[in-house]
Amino acid sequence: MSLLSKLRRRGYVAPLLAAIAWVVVAIVLAGGDLSGARPPVPPSGASPACLPRVAEGDARLPGTNVEVSPQPGSGTASPHTQISFLGTRAGELQAISVRGARSGYHEGRLADYSQSDGASFLPAKPFEAGERVSVRALIGRGDAARTASFSFRVATPYPTGGIASFPNPPAAPSSYQSFASQPTLHPPTLEVTQPDRDPSAGELLMTVGPGPGQYGPLIYTPQGRLVWFGRLGKGLLAENLDVQRYEGQDYLTWWQGKVLALGFGQGEDVVVDRNYRTVAAIQAGNGYEADLHDFQIASDRVAYVTIYDFMRCDLSSVGGKRNGAIVDGTVQALDMKTGLVRWEWHGVDHVDVRESRVPVPANGMPWDWFHLNSLDPHPDGEVLISARSTWAAYLLQGSSGRVLWQLGGARSSFTLGSGAETAWQHDARMHADGTVTLFDNGSNPRVHYQSRALRLELDARAHRARLVREYVHPGSPLLADSQGNAQTLRDGNTVIGWGAVPSVSELSADGRLLFDAHLPPGSSSYRAFRYPWSAQPPWAPAVSARVLASGDSTAVFASWNGATDVASWRVLAGAAPSALSLRAKMPHSGFESSITFPEAYEYVSAQALGAAGEVLGSSPVVKVQRPLAPRSG
Repeated sequence: MSLLSKLRRRGYVAPLLAAIAWVVVAIVLAGGDLSGARPPVPPSGASPACLPRVAEGDARLPGTNVEVSPQPGSGTASPHTQISFLGTRAGELQAISVRGARSGYHEGRLADYSQSDGASFLPAKPFEAGERVSVRALIGRGDAARTASFSFRVATPYPTGGIASFPNPPAAPSSYQSFASQPTLHPPTLEVTQPDRDPSAGELLMTVGPGPGQYGPLIYTPQGRLVWFGRLGKGLLAENLDVQRYEGQDYLTWWQGKVLALGFGQGEDVVVDRNYRTVAAIQAGNGYEADLHDFQIASDRVAYVTIYDFMRCDLSSVGGKRNGAIVDGTVQALDMKTGLVRWEWHGVDHVDVRESRVPVPANGMPWDWFHLNSLDPHPDGEVLISARSTWAAYLLQGSSGRVLWQLGGARSSFTLGSGAETAWQHDARMHADGTVTLFDNGSNPRVHYQSRALRLELDARAHRARLVREYVHPGSPLLADSQGNAQTLRDGNTVIGWGAVPSVSELSADGRLLFDAHLPPGSSSYRAFRYPWSAQPPWAPAVSARVLASGDSTAVFASWNGATDVASWRVLAGAAPSALSLRAKMPHSGFESSITFPEAYEYVSAQALGAAGEVLGSSPVVKVQRPLAPRSG
């Protein structure tokens, strides 16, 4: 029995994992600084003012049902912004005039949303940083038409090109799996310490990284066997592997890109079908890149993404540097068919930065005052978000962008009952019964004794939030400095991804442990989910074979990365590629199945069979490897 297994049996593994988890990853993803990191040198001179006097704006044009972004009066617009008109048909938008105070008149074109409820004006050239832009448009037709005008200021971007990515050291060989038929894949080992008591919950969906070893999205069986590893190229990470509904079907979704050392992502969100074919790659609009923290598909082909917007900002009014910089939490609603920005929301425009629990950095690093880490859009257009750095969740009105209520933090709309307080939380979700679930990290710096999942009941009339239930690890306490999530299953059970403590658990409604598993210490998995998943890859199965040292036996290894319906394998072998015949049938025994024949062959191939014996896929014919001849002398 391994030392790790012995420690788990004695109840010591949880604090061990927490203690030896990759500390740098946890601290930085939690919104802290990478020790010794230096910001890229911004342009000289004082930064522009970017903090509004009153942190509450309104995206709706007075006297209309039209919402626009950039928000009127805001100072957060990207130089590459489009101008979005939501709430009217494109044919109702006429005589659009856009003029920058320094860049002058902007020609452009109007592009319709596929939902037929608005359009974006796409300027032919970018705006200049710091300038004020004035917009006029005639909205409506005939006697009902009216002229609307508004203005916004363009932000001054902070350069992020000099910010390093996370280091990616090699993983210890004992921490990952290797396969003869897939020699380039080395996914982390998942050790199951509480056998599954809820098989109907399905497979485990996780990601690996930042940290040591290979990166990519992962699917495991509840027994810890690998189903699929979507290994990514060097320098790319995947986060937030999930199953979402899109156009009536279930798809795998995840974010992939670079994770920079200040704890944010630059990449895109990916949607793939049950054949692992990409059906959509969602890019953020307005010159931004999609951040890793969340991606949600709403109805009618609308996707919500998180963005970390780095702006130069005079922070002297909050004790910072005049030549400062701020990291603003930004939400975009995107038309998945056209890529157009339907709606954009910035935290600085609606929440007072003084509510942040994160001190303004004294070393000139950008201030991560908000740290947006979850999105939960609802059919009525409202969006629930979580901001780690303010210890609060906010319900946004989808039309105006106004904060309807705040849960937790310095200005909570609700009086929090005993045990309902969160600190540095993640993953705020509002459910059909009106309750809200969160993953309460409680750490970095440490506030609570252990991390937990919470379910809160909100009383809108009395303005009170009551703790309905908390879920903690039933063994030793787990304290996750960063990341984590709480998934509510249909049967009422809760799946918890412990983030920086690379573990996943399922608990019943009354807190009993139904499943528990762990990635190797030092790994990191942003979130973890359980879903039933079936898939058949478009690529062929893989096979490898070698003659054993005795010279009279052949070992054959077969696998099919991502396949879920393989019941057995048929192995063919022979003296030539055109002269193969059936030699054996072997059961499917995990990601890779193997068999040894008492004969030596020259060529082999393998066929993956379904439960009824039908051929699901066939591997290429490969030459059998011969043992190396012993060296003379």
